[in-house]
Amino acid sequence: MKHSLREDEKNRLETLVVETEKRTGSQVVLSVIERCDAYPEIPWKAFALGCSIASVFALNMTMVNSFDSPEDAVMLALVMILAAGGGLALLCIFFPDFARLFLQKSRAATETRQYAESFFLSREMFATGRRKSVLLLVGLFERQIVVLPDTGLADKINDKAVESITVVMRPLLRSGKTAEALEAGLKKLAEMISGPQTHCPWKNELPDDVIEEKGV
Repeated sequence: MKHSLREDEKNRLETLVVETEKRTGSQVVLSVIERCDAYPEIPWKAFALGCSIASVFALNMTMVNSFDSPEDAVMLALVMILAAGGGLALLCIFFPDFARLFLQKSRAATETRQYAESFFLSREMFATGRRKSVLLLVGLFERQIVVLPDTGLADKINDKAVESITVVMRPLLRSGKTAEALEAGLKKLAEMISGPQTHCPWKNELPDDVIEEKGV
């Protein structure tokens, strides 16, 4: 997997995680996922689009030009249609930015959320002493952000709070500034969960390193 964060960026974020945890008495985990689902339908959507566009050109070509035999016209049309469909499908495989054009926003949000929930459970983030843990996860391909709190922070990290965090992160994430997006989100998250009731002895219960995964 090609890491999206440089070593100095990871070190900076890990330091901020420790500072945030000490300040708020909570446990914070940052995660960057390359792709939260395989999305097998995307190349097929591109293939269908390519075939549709090429079929229009093929039809116009057969109407305008004369061929020695109908078989020649049919063969040429088939080659054009399949080549166009296959070409767009291959672009989806090798160029994520192009593939993202065929990904519905609702599907991206759902898959990223499901990945975050699975991550939360598999890493046993619910096992902290006061149930005050929170996952801040970024899906790079999806360009989606998930903030997932445990029960001890659910009252502070509500839908409104999550939206205020994602608002500051989205522009940075879209421009490819993953580290800056995480830093901005972490600072906003710290504001949300800070309070007088959080000033208590701090115990580090979860890893502080930024977890990068290839995903599905």
